[in-house]
Amino acid sequence: MRIIVFGAAGSVGSRTATEALSRGHEVTAVVRSPNRELPRGVAVHSGDAADPAQVAALAQGHDAAVSAIRAPAGSEHLQVKATASLLKGTTAAPVRLLVVGGAATLRVPDSGKTVLEDSRYISDEWRAVAEASAAQHRLCIEATKATEADWTYLSPPAVLEPGERTGRYRLGRDDLLVDAEGASQISVEDLAVAIVDELEDPKHRGTRFTAAAA
Repeated sequence: MRIIVFGAAGSVGSRTATEALSRGHEVTAVVRSPNRELPRGVAVHSGDAADPAQVAALAQGHDAAVSAIRAPAGSEHLQVKATASLLKGTTAAPVRLLVVGGAATLRVPDSGKTVLEDSRYISDEWRAVAEASAAQHRLCIEATKATEADWTYLSPPAVLEPGERTGRYRLGRDDLLVDAEGASQISVEDLAVAIVDELEDPKHRGTRFTAAAA
């Protein structure tokens, strides 16, 4: 499989590329600056995810695309703009797109609120990021109604940090996954496993899913 990763120099993007390479897939890494450190074995291209024409040209000939982009603090609106561009560009290619978003629109089991509405999970420091991820999710849903976009939206759990690759995880749809102690978390390495599993065997096309530690 030929996979293109936008935002490949970031935490999620680099681990997704590494996981895909380990399974024998061809990986194209798209970054803003060619000087970023990337996993050995990827084909590197400079590109702007906010330009639909560039996205379409870069994605053409691939089997799947992954959006692991993250906008700088204070410019969270750029993440929404880039997501709209990626949806448009991959539709033109055409290539299916997996968007690694945020947990904001997941429903918290014990309150019925969304993560965005629950102060236990979203502090003021992270509110702008959460609002951008909620807007991302809405864009994907709206794309289904307006275009032929082939998308999947992945909402990580509340805590996503580098750690161990166990190769095990739990799947969910619209509810925040928590363990017996109330923790909602997964390592970036295991999230990458879930991403590549979905690319290899799509089960959530045109919808959202979530994954958390087993």
